[in-house]
Amino acid sequence: MKNGPEDRSFNDIANKFQKNIYGSTKGRLRHELLLHHLAQHTSIAASRLQILDAGGGTGVMAESLLNMQHSLTLTDISQETLDIAADRLGRFDKLSILKSDILSLPQKQYDLVICHAVLEWVEKPKAVLEKLASLVKPHGFLSVSFFNRDAQLFGNMCYGNFDYVEQGMQVKNRVRLTPNNPLKPKDVLTEFAALPLSIKLTAGIRCFHDYLRDLDKQEKYYPQLKSLEIQYGDQEPYLWLGKYFQIIAQKV
Repeated sequence: MKNGPEDRSFNDIANKFQKNIYGSTKGRLRHELLLHHLAQHTSIAASRLQILDAGGGTGVMAESLLNMQHSLTLTDISQETLDIAADRLGRFDKLSILKSDILSLPQKQYDLVICHAVLEWVEKPKAVLEKLASLVKPHGFLSVSFFNRDAQLFGNMCYGNFDYVEQGMQVKNRVRLTPNNPLKPKDVLTEFAALPLSIKLTAGIRCFHDYLRDLDKQEKYYPQLKSLEIQYGDQEPYLWLGKYFQIIAQKV
């Protein structure tokens, strides 16, 4: 995996990030699919766990897991996003909040470590992945998701953004919510092979949603669309087309 220019903080646009990502069917579907796969492939539905949400931002996933009575540590490098999370999650007594980059996190181990939509924003994704694996207890679980560079290219070709693709999907004035360092799933899977982890799930997140020609169907037929995303999202060849890619692995 190639390193990006620098770790990205959302300190300057936390509220915009919250609205644009989670105020749409894109964000809702991503969140619900990630949570579905966690329920199917980890022990969150059967046990009370100690969970680390690394780079957890405004606490959307944390809220779902805290509602399931788990104990959770939420970290991020952006104080502004953590302030939003603290307001959202203030009612939970099993929550700890820590401002830190992932590589500087204390060397404590957890039953479940999640790091969703973070790797594509950091300077050293390989080092971050190694750090995350070290924070998982024996027989515990790691879930990562990241922006899929292969799907980014495919989508831009479908949308007719040919000049953008020819420029290597790089522009001088980058949109602030466009990831610094989108990753290829097979490159990340190669890094996983070097870690003491056994992969339990590989799945595309939003394999179909973003490619719909009629955008109204994203909302109008949301339940049917979500069902089909679940049915086909972990199957060849569709998993490689997900705008995000999720990997769940268990510590050996």
